[in-house]
Amino acid sequence: MNTLEYHVLLALSSGALHGYAVKDAIAADSGGSQTPRSGTLYRVVARLITGGLVRETEPADGRTPHPGLERRYYALTAAGRRALADEAKRLKTTAAIAEKRLNAIRTRS
Repeated sequence: MNTLEYHVLLALSSGALHGYAVKDAIAADSGGSQTPRSGTLYRVVARLITGGLVRETEPADGRTPHPGLERRYYALTAAGRRALADEAKRLKTTAAIAEKRLNAIRTRS
């Protein structure tokens, strides 16, 4: 899973969002290091939908549609939640290995 896919799933973990809100959540969660362009974001969302990790849905709070173009809302599927949990676990394990190796290097110096 690439970084942007992970951040899309992470953004959707708290509930359904429309595309622009996903983009904002990614920027906030990553401290601004990830600010996907619309075309890139929607290609990733389409790939996640095709993979069964994300689905299109209705807004959970019954919001009225945005004037102009209709907003599409996205939510995690059960498979998406599992994939997010698996990736978070993998990242945590990888970070622990890196920290251990860095500490070993520091003690040898």
